[in-house]
Amino acid sequence: MTTALLFDLDGTLIDSDPLHSAVFADMFAARGVTIDFDYYRTHMHGRLNVDIFGDLCPDEDAVALSRAKESEYRRRLGPGHPTLPGALALLDLADAQGWRTAVVTNAPRINGEVVLKALGIADRIETLVIGEECVRGKPDPAPYAEGLRRLGADPARSLAFEDSPAGIRSAVAAGLKTIGIRTLLDDAALRAAGATATITDYTDPALVPYLDPLKLQAG
Repeated sequence: MTTALLFDLDGTLIDSDPLHSAVFADMFAARGVTIDFDYYRTHMHGRLNVDIFGDLCPDEDAVALSRAKESEYRRRLGPGHPTLPGALALLDLADAQGWRTAVVTNAPRINGEVVLKALGIADRIETLVIGEECVRGKPDPAPYAEGLRRLGADPARSLAFEDSPAGIRSAVAAGLKTIGIRTLLDDAALRAAGATATITDYTDPALVPYLDPLKLQAG
Protein backbone atom coordinates (compact mmCIF):
# COMPACT_ATOMS: atom_id res chain seq x y z
CA MET A 1 0.00 0.00 0.00
CA THR A 2 1.30 3.41 -0.95
CA THR A 3 0.93 7.05 0.06
CA ALA A 4 -1.42 9.31 -1.88
CA LEU A 5 -2.69 12.87 -1.98
CA LEU A 6 -6.34 13.11 -2.97
CA PHE A 7 -7.72 16.52 -3.91
CA ASP A 8 -11.16 17.89 -4.41
CA LEU A 9 -11.24 20.23 -7.41
CA ASP A 10 -13.42 23.34 -7.09
CA GLY A 11 -12.30 25.53 -4.21
CA THR A 12 -9.40 23.20 -3.51
CA LEU A 13 -7.20 23.34 -6.60
CA ILE A 14 -8.97 26.28 -8.26
CA ASP A 15 -10.82 29.18 -6.64
CA SER A 16 -13.94 28.75 -8.76
CA ASP A 17 -16.78 29.38 -6.30
CA PRO A 18 -17.44 32.99 -7.38
CA LEU A 19 -17.90 31.83 -10.97
CA HIS A 20 -20.11 28.87 -10.04
CA SER A 21 -22.23 31.14 -7.85
CA ALA A 22 -22.66 33.69 -10.64
CA VAL A 23 -23.82 31.04 -13.12
CA PHE A 24 -26.33 29.62 -10.64
CA ALA A 25 -27.59 33.13 -9.81
CA ASP A 26 -28.19 33.96 -13.47
CA MET A 27 -30.02 30.70 -14.11
CA PHE A 28 -32.26 31.06 -11.08
CA ALA A 29 -32.93 34.75 -11.76
CA ALA A 30 -34.35 33.75 -15.15
CA ARG A 31 -36.78 31.55 -13.20
CA GLY A 32 -37.77 34.21 -10.70
CA VAL A 33 -35.57 32.91 -7.89
CA THR A 34 -33.01 35.25 -6.34
CA ILE A 35 -29.88 33.83 -4.71
CA ASP A 36 -26.73 35.55 -3.54
CA PHE A 37 -23.24 34.34 -2.73
CA ASP A 38 -24.15 33.69 0.90
CA TYR A 39 -27.02 31.44 -0.20
CA TYR A 40 -24.65 29.60 -2.53
CA ARG A 41 -22.15 29.17 0.29
CA THR A 42 -24.66 27.84 2.83
CA HIS A 43 -27.07 25.83 0.64
CA MET A 44 -25.29 24.81 -2.58
CA HIS A 45 -21.58 24.56 -2.00
CA GLY A 46 -20.32 20.98 -2.39
CA ARG A 47 -23.69 19.49 -3.40
CA LEU A 48 -24.55 17.68 -6.62
CA ASN A 49 -26.19 19.92 -9.23
CA VAL A 50 -29.11 17.58 -9.75
CA ASP A 51 -29.97 17.81 -6.07
CA ILE A 52 -29.78 21.61 -6.14
CA PHE A 53 -31.99 21.94 -9.19
CA GLY A 54 -34.32 19.26 -7.89
CA ASP A 55 -34.91 21.36 -4.77
CA LEU A 56 -35.29 24.76 -6.42
CA CYS A 57 -36.77 23.81 -9.80
CA PRO A 58 -38.90 20.72 -9.05
CA ASP A 59 -40.98 21.09 -12.23
CA GLU A 60 -37.97 21.05 -14.58
CA ASP A 61 -35.49 18.41 -15.72
CA ALA A 62 -32.72 18.60 -13.12
CA VAL A 63 -30.27 16.68 -15.29
CA ALA A 64 -30.78 19.02 -18.26
CA LEU A 65 -30.42 22.07 -16.02
CA SER A 66 -27.25 20.66 -14.52
CA ARG A 67 -25.74 20.14 -17.97
CA ALA A 68 -26.69 23.65 -19.04
CA LYS A 69 -25.20 25.14 -15.89
CA GLU A 70 -21.88 23.35 -16.29
CA SER A 71 -21.69 24.20 -20.00
CA GLU A 72 -22.05 27.88 -19.13
CA TYR A 73 -19.46 27.53 -16.35
CA ARG A 74 -16.96 26.05 -18.80
CA ARG A 75 -17.69 28.82 -21.31
CA ARG A 76 -17.01 31.51 -18.72
CA LEU A 77 -13.98 29.71 -17.31
CA GLY A 78 -11.96 29.86 -20.50
CA PRO A 79 -8.33 28.67 -20.77
CA GLY A 80 -5.45 29.35 -18.43
CA HIS A 81 -6.11 29.69 -14.70
CA PRO A 82 -3.80 29.67 -11.68
CA THR A 83 -3.96 26.90 -9.15
CA LEU A 84 -4.34 27.78 -5.50
CA PRO A 85 -0.99 29.06 -4.18
CA GLY A 86 1.43 26.27 -3.37
CA ALA A 87 -0.45 23.54 -5.25
CA LEU A 88 2.24 23.12 -7.90
CA ALA A 89 4.96 22.89 -5.26
CA LEU A 90 2.94 20.24 -3.45
CA LEU A 91 2.63 18.23 -6.66
CA ASP A 92 6.40 18.58 -7.11
CA LEU A 93 6.85 17.16 -3.62
CA ALA A 94 4.51 14.28 -4.43
CA ASP A 95 6.58 13.50 -7.54
CA ALA A 96 9.83 13.61 -5.57
CA GLN A 97 8.44 11.36 -2.81
CA GLY A 98 6.71 8.91 -5.15
CA TRP A 99 3.28 9.71 -3.74
CA ARG A 100 0.25 8.92 -5.89
CA THR A 101 -2.27 11.63 -6.80
CA ALA A 102 -5.99 11.79 -7.53
CA VAL A 103 -8.73 14.35 -7.96
CA VAL A 104 -12.05 13.34 -6.42
CA THR A 105 -14.93 15.62 -7.35
CA ASN A 106 -18.71 15.86 -7.58
CA ALA A 107 -18.27 17.88 -10.78
CA PRO A 108 -19.13 16.28 -14.14
CA ARG A 109 -16.24 14.50 -15.88
CA ILE A 110 -15.99 17.06 -18.67
CA ASN A 111 -15.60 19.81 -16.05
CA GLY A 112 -12.87 17.91 -14.29
CA GLU A 113 -10.98 17.42 -17.52
CA VAL A 114 -11.45 21.02 -18.67
CA VAL A 115 -10.42 22.52 -15.32
CA LEU A 116 -7.32 20.33 -14.95
CA LYS A 117 -6.31 21.33 -18.45
CA ALA A 118 -6.96 25.02 -17.73
CA LEU A 119 -4.77 24.71 -14.62
CA GLY A 120 -2.02 22.99 -16.63
CA ILE A 121 -1.93 19.94 -14.35
CA ALA A 122 -3.92 17.34 -16.30
CA ASP A 123 -0.79 15.23 -16.80
CA ARG A 124 0.16 15.46 -13.12
CA ILE A 125 -2.99 13.86 -11.71
CA GLU A 126 -3.03 10.08 -12.05
CA THR A 127 -6.76 9.51 -11.83
CA LEU A 128 -9.95 11.58 -11.87
CA VAL A 129 -12.82 10.19 -9.78
CA ILE A 130 -16.28 11.58 -10.53
CA GLY A 131 -18.94 11.40 -7.82
CA GLU A 132 -21.85 10.81 -10.19
CA GLU A 133 -19.97 7.83 -11.70
CA CYS A 134 -19.71 6.15 -8.29
CA VAL A 135 -22.45 4.31 -6.43
CA ARG A 136 -23.13 7.58 -4.62
CA GLY A 137 -21.48 10.99 -4.69
CA LYS A 138 -20.11 12.99 -1.78
CA PRO A 139 -20.84 13.10 1.16
CA ASP A 140 -20.91 9.32 0.77
CA PRO A 141 -17.42 7.80 1.14
CA ALA A 142 -17.71 5.97 -2.20
CA PRO A 143 -15.77 8.53 -4.31
CA TYR A 144 -12.77 8.65 -1.99
CA ALA A 145 -12.85 4.91 -1.47
CA GLU A 146 -12.71 4.54 -5.25
CA GLY A 147 -9.77 6.94 -5.47
CA LEU A 148 -7.87 4.94 -2.86
CA ARG A 149 -8.68 1.70 -4.66
CA ARG A 150 -7.43 2.97 -8.01
CA LEU A 151 -4.17 4.20 -6.51
CA GLY A 152 -3.62 1.18 -4.30
CA ALA A 153 -3.20 3.66 -1.46
CA ASP A 154 -3.42 3.17 2.29
CA PRO A 155 -5.78 5.77 3.82
CA ALA A 156 -3.69 5.80 6.98
CA ARG A 157 -0.66 6.88 4.92
CA SER A 158 -2.50 9.42 2.77
CA LEU A 159 -4.12 12.86 2.93
CA ALA A 160 -7.25 14.39 1.43
CA PHE A 161 -7.77 18.09 0.72
CA GLU A 162 -11.31 19.50 0.73
CA ASP A 163 -13.15 22.78 1.02
CA SER A 164 -16.76 21.67 1.66
CA PRO A 165 -18.50 19.85 4.52
CA ALA A 166 -19.87 17.23 2.10
CA GLY A 167 -16.40 16.54 0.74
CA ILE A 168 -14.81 16.40 4.17
CA ARG A 169 -17.42 13.94 5.40
CA SER A 170 -16.82 11.79 2.32
CA ALA A 171 -13.05 11.69 2.78
CA VAL A 172 -13.16 11.14 6.54
CA ALA A 173 -15.68 8.31 6.15
CA ALA A 174 -13.26 6.68 3.69
CA GLY A 175 -10.62 6.68 6.44
CA LEU A 176 -8.61 9.69 5.28
CA LYS A 177 -7.09 12.39 7.41
CA THR A 178 -8.53 15.48 5.75
CA ILE A 179 -7.15 19.01 5.52
CA GLY A 180 -9.75 21.72 5.02
CA ILE A 181 -9.02 24.59 2.61
CA ARG A 182 -10.43 27.93 3.77
CA THR A 183 -11.36 29.28 0.33
CA LEU A 184 -15.02 29.68 1.27
CA LEU A 185 -15.62 28.42 4.81
CA ASP A 186 -13.83 29.21 8.05
CA ASP A 187 -11.84 26.95 10.34
CA ALA A 188 -14.78 26.23 12.64
CA ALA A 189 -17.10 25.12 9.85
CA LEU A 190 -14.49 22.85 8.26
CA ARG A 191 -13.48 21.28 11.57
CA ALA A 192 -17.13 20.75 12.47
CA ALA A 193 -17.43 18.63 9.32
CA GLY A 194 -14.45 16.52 10.40
CA ALA A 195 -11.32 18.24 9.08
CA THR A 196 -8.22 17.46 11.12
CA ALA A 197 -6.74 20.89 10.34
CA THR A 198 -7.38 23.82 8.01
CA ILE A 199 -5.12 25.95 5.83
CA THR A 200 -5.50 29.11 3.77
CA ASP A 201 -3.73 27.46 0.82
CA TYR A 202 -0.84 25.06 0.22
CA THR A 203 1.79 27.60 1.29
CA ASP A 204 0.34 27.65 4.82
CA PRO A 205 2.95 26.46 7.39
CA ALA A 206 0.14 24.63 9.20
CA LEU A 207 0.31 21.98 6.45
CA VAL A 208 3.92 21.00 7.18
CA PRO A 209 3.20 18.83 10.28
CA TYR A 210 0.91 16.66 8.14
CA LEU A 211 3.33 16.24 5.24
CA ASP A 212 6.45 15.45 7.27
CA PRO A 213 5.10 12.15 8.67
CA LEU A 214 4.32 11.00 5.12
CA LYS A 215 7.95 11.65 4.16
CA LEU A 216 9.13 9.57 7.10
CA GLN A 217 6.79 6.73 6.15
CA ALA A 218 8.10 6.82 2.61
CA GLY A 219 11.62 6.69 3.90
